[in-house]
Amino acid sequence: MEGVIAPEIWIELAERTGIDDLRRTTRDEPDYDVLMRYRLDILDSQGIGIEALQPIIDGIEPLLGARDFLDAIRAKHQLVILSDTFYEFVGPLMAKMGYPTLFCHRLHVNNAGRLSGYSLRMPNHKQAAVEAFQALNFFTIAAGDSYNDTRMLGAADAGFLFRPPQNVIDEFPQFPVFTDYADLLAEIDAAEPLDSGADRAMSAG
Repeated sequence: MEGVIAPEIWIELAERTGIDDLRRTTRDEPDYDVLMRYRLDILDSQGIGIEALQPIIDGIEPLLGARDFLDAIRAKHQLVILSDTFYEFVGPLMAKMGYPTLFCHRLHVNNAGRLSGYSLRMPNHKQAAVEAFQALNFFTIAAGDSYNDTRMLGAADAGFLFRPPQNVIDEFPQFPVFTDYADLLAEIDAAEPLDSGADRAMSAG
């Protein structure tokens, strides 16, 4: 989701809190657990809880053109957002995008409003979701931008990188790269299932 249809939420938090160390994302750190513990330790050390973060999160808008892109996909295909974000962060953003189906994770918020940890949906949930859709006879198309999307892209029947950083492009040259929603949408529409009876499912990481 972040980097494909929405800004990187943690970068937005970094800019609005002035904590530059929060700029580190899955584009930089492939180990998600290492990254999240790093982020939570920073917030804890700064005494920043969910109440301080919520107004910032409420102000985040989808990327320019993202809502039209999602609507165009939903007019023809099934769409599921597979993300490593958290439900506690993205409620307002989901409303702005027309409430797409979202599979993501949960934050642990204690009685004082501090972020004390997190729970993954399951390890490698993006890849697992794609494989589950395939078992249901869906032809799967996936788009993402970061290290944590590459297993999903590899499992999908067609996988694309959208506006990725150069280090991800260099390490995963097997995935076509797109920078424009119209071009990606055309590629999604053109992808042909080998099984003419299979429905299409589009996943955005």
